Amino acid sequence: MSVHSKEIIQEAWQHLKQAEEEKKSVSPLTELHPGMTVEDAYRVQLKAINEKVEGGRTITGKKIGLTSFAMQELLGVDQPDYGHLLDSMEVKANGEIPLDELFQPKVEGEIAFVLKKDLKGPYVSAEDVLDATDYVVPSLEIVDSRIKDWKIKLPDTIADNASCGLYVLGEEKFPLEGLDLAKIEMALYKNGELMNRGSGADVLGHPANCVAWLANKLSEYDVTLKAGEIVLSGALSAAVEVREGDRFTAEFTELGNVSVSFK
Repeated sequence: MSVHSKEIIQEAWQHLKQAEEEKKSVSPLTELHPGMTVEDAYRVQLKAINEKVEGGRTITGKKIGLTSFAMQELLGVDQPDYGHLLDSMEVKANGEIPLDELFQPKVEGEIAFVLKKDLKGPYVSAEDVLDATDYVVPSLEIVDSRIKDWKIKLPDTIADNASCGLYVLGEEKFPLEGLDLAKIEMALYKNGELMNRGSGADVLGHPANCVAWLANKLSEYDVTLKAGEIVLSGALSAAVEVREGDRFTAEFTELGNVSVSFK
């Protein structure tokens, strides 16, 4: 790693840490550091996660972002990205989230995988993912950004832990037997009003393809997806902005629903 990259990583990490401590958004990292690469950005993310783990937090899983072709086209990329889930990020189903704990949150509906076997790339297939899955659950991801006004490029969101804020898992567990995840449909409601729809096929053709991509990408950093970890496999539709008092529900065919409110 070059001295220049080390400087970028350190300064970007400090910017994001300051934003978190002061609850004040920062300018895009790619404006402050035009030379920042995707590799630099993942190093920033890992530096921040390692610090949190050293401070007592536990990694509970991973999230995958940019799994839809529309979002990839919007940011001018040809692959997804990922972030880490921590125990401090989980919100119970039907819980209430204080809005002042977040920056500029949006809500997405996703299918979450919970693993019963380790998955280590670089040659993991969708079939391997299904074999390693204990069960799936409906989930909501509250995406959030410390970057002002969501003016992000790929390195910005990666450095910012793939814009992961919080996550909510449904209470009922669903084994894979008899489920075709690609055909599962999701409707996202805000205060009882339908916001958008999506299906499992909207994320790289099948949610298991997303988890396989993640396992293979993590192998570049010698990281293994562990049994027991949660994997948020990607938003099935566009993220919806949050206001105080809002209640969101994602309804899934065959998987039931999951809800959360903001106060």
